[in-house]
Amino acid sequence: MMLQRINLKNRTQLSSFTQLVNKSFFTSQTASTLQSLPESSPTYRFDDDGEEYADIKWDELGFGLVQTDYMYIMKCSNEGEVFTRGELNPYGNIEMSPCSGVLNYGQGLFEGLKAYRKRDGNILLFRPEQNAMRLQMGAERMCMPSPSIDQFIDAVKQTVQANKRWVPPPGKGSLYIRPLLLGTGPVLGISPARECTFITYASPVGNYFKEGIAPLNLVIEETMHRANPGGTGGVKTITNYAPVLKALTHAKSMGFSDVIYLDSVQKKYIEELSSCNIFIVKGNRISTPPTKGTILPGITRKSIIDIAIDQGYQVEERAIEVEELIDADEVFCTGTAVVVAPVGSITFRSKRYEYKTGAGTTSVKLHSILTCIQSGRIEDKMGWTVELD
Repeated sequence: MMLQRINLKNRTQLSSFTQLVNKSFFTSQTASTLQSLPESSPTYRFDDDGEEYADIKWDELGFGLVQTDYMYIMKCSNEGEVFTRGELNPYGNIEMSPCSGVLNYGQGLFEGLKAYRKRDGNILLFRPEQNAMRLQMGAERMCMPSPSIDQFIDAVKQTVQANKRWVPPPGKGSLYIRPLLLGTGPVLGISPARECTFITYASPVGNYFKEGIAPLNLVIEETMHRANPGGTGGVKTITNYAPVLKALTHAKSMGFSDVIYLDSVQKKYIEELSSCNIFIVKGNRISTPPTKGTILPGITRKSIIDIAIDQGYQVEERAIEVEELIDADEVFCTGTAVVVAPVGSITFRSKRYEYKTGAGTTSVKLHSILTCIQSGRIEDKMGWTVELD
């Protein structure tokens, strides 16, 4: 695919150009709320079919923030518990009280999903209704109102459409979408914030781990735990992630990719990694720990289970003792960010165990099917994808 660079330095020219492009791919509701592009916008590129792209090095994308053009903001008063109609705003900093619930007591949730560009240039979302339902489940746990499923999906669609030029070309990555639900109202005593804000922004991304598609090397953490029974490990609250940083940072300093956490009660069952679920393979049997309050019910996890069953594998959701990792044929991880990542080795009590990776493995097969569905390269018989107008 050849990309033609167009440098729009003149502000008047840029404004006119933006209005022209808006008419071609924004919905009427989205276009009505758009403001002129920020001064820092990079040059544009167009492929042979006239598709617009931001002028960045797509082959060098990692999993880091690349600032895009717009974010979506919607507010709600806890008194009414109904979100008002939101709108697009230029991407930038937000203002809130230093006494806000999210800053003082961690009353916040986030989601993560992706948009993919098909070979014909159209854009696909993957199971956005599942993210909306998971946010609602988390909001109930955190005493927060939540957007309806339709409001959530509309916010995601508007965010993607407004940032369409940042959706990578086919095969170069995806547009990662990060919805946030924050308790922004001021609270001094411990109580739910009386105002909540829903924000959705996006960034083009490549591989999550620095290894890219190379196998991961994991270590089992026995001292620190990610979640406890009765806590919030099963919802995507922001308070679940800072506590893993110490173990994760230490593991990376020792050359490992990530950490496997054990249950906090008996300390012998594997649960999940810092930001993704885990599966083990033995013959035709695929096993993964059950989501019973301490493990996040991943949407990629759920999708891989369905695909595996459809492919004839025997899938079990059950408690898995650490010792079972010793005899496993394969181990892999799943998540929106990591997709399906093969594990090359796991270190436990200074002993390293290695697993099958590469062509012909179960993880490669499942990864291929999932990514082909997500990017529209094969028929979506599951009905999981949503194509933007």
